Amino acid sequence: MSSAPTRNSSGTENVRRRTFLQLSGAFAGAGILPRICAGGPRVELNAKVVIAGGGFAGASCALWLRHLNASVDVTLVDPDERYVTCPMSNGVLVGLRDLKSISVSRRGLERAGVRYVRDKLVSIDPRLRHARLAGGSALAYDRMVVAPGIRFLWGRPQGYDMAAATRMPHAWQAGAQTEILAAQLRAMKNGGVVAISVPAGPMRCPPGPFERASLIAGYLKQRKPRSKVLIFDANNRFPKQDAFTDAWRSLYPGMIEWIPVVEDGAVVRVEPATRVLYTAHGAHRVDVANIIPPQAPGLLAVQTALASDHGWCPINPQTFESVSVENVHVIGDACIADPMPKAASAAVSQAKQCARAIIAAFEGIDAPSAQFESVCYGMLARGLALSIHGRFLAAGGLIEPMPGPEDTDSVRPEQEARNADDWYRTIVADSFGT
Repeated sequence: MSSAPTRNSSGTENVRRRTFLQLSGAFAGAGILPRICAGGPRVELNAKVVIAGGGFAGASCALWLRHLNASVDVTLVDPDERYVTCPMSNGVLVGLRDLKSISVSRRGLERAGVRYVRDKLVSIDPRLRHARLAGGSALAYDRMVVAPGIRFLWGRPQGYDMAAATRMPHAWQAGAQTEILAAQLRAMKNGGVVAISVPAGPMRCPPGPFERASLIAGYLKQRKPRSKVLIFDANNRFPKQDAFTDAWRSLYPGMIEWIPVVEDGAVVRVEPATRVLYTAHGAHRVDVANIIPPQAPGLLAVQTALASDHGWCPINPQTFESVSVENVHVIGDACIADPMPKAASAAVSQAKQCARAIIAAFEGIDAPSAQFESVCYGMLARGLALSIHGRFLAAGGLIEPMPGPEDTDSVRPEQEARNADDWYRTIVADSFGT
């Protein structure tokens, strides 16, 4: 960004090294950096753990359990043989990556001694400690971990259902939806309008829509320069707003318009066939409509009574055990861990603490103190990025923010982009055992 300070090459490398070391120390404390492999048991345990959900949270927890005590029998249940990561999926939209580069298999889990079951968990019997699968079989457990991710609240905005998502893709779960939105961007005429609708309330990856707007604007600037990106936002602020808007003014002058809720930015109804978005006081015909609907925990959390009346899953922040269902833990996007963001790095940090707490429970000792880390990267353009860091402490039944690493705001965008690539390779390798 134009506001970044100028540094000589030595100074730049020192900043990058210092930043990476800060992140390395933070992630090591959260159990992220060391390559996961089955470790020797501290105490021989005859214990079974079943994990439902094989995203960053579930996979990390499975591998870390095996690392902490290889005598624990760990089974991970997920219907998808390959997992497509949401981090870096915005790059796929504009040709910076392809889907293969952000897809991972379950082989690393199996190499670490995790049993992978390709199925879907549909119910839990906490009295018998049995988990029922869609295929009809049941798995016995001593402790269970549920990492169901999110689901979309269809019908919000009005007219936006699963069928509408084929015309107005959300692309908020990477995979087929990513390809639909990418194809629409390629097919759009020069001079067209792309609209991104951002929901109110808790959501996965809060900076994600604004990274998406940045990368789409970069694509349009090169290929369809008369085009524009409109961000209809049901909120009045967004993460790193000043840094994003400074970058937009510098890189994409006049191409990105952010419309907050106080300026009629909340989309209340859509007409997919005509690609018209309705706000309280206007109708907007666009060429590509990216509608991100409001979100709630995955359906499993509701079916198993892990979700509270207000939607998300309350947990003990020291152990991530559900306050509603004994011997069941909830991690990742579905749990209530405010002020931690619903992001991959936060989910991994939670997974490591959950694994430590489970092993401690099996060994009859207290769970270790809980400190968490998160980092989110937002791409501004090819080779340019910004970052958002967080450190947190569980105390008194709450999760509290802590002072973060120093100097990260002064790191140049070019270095942040390299840091983002380093971070992505590391978190994928250490979450999925690749």
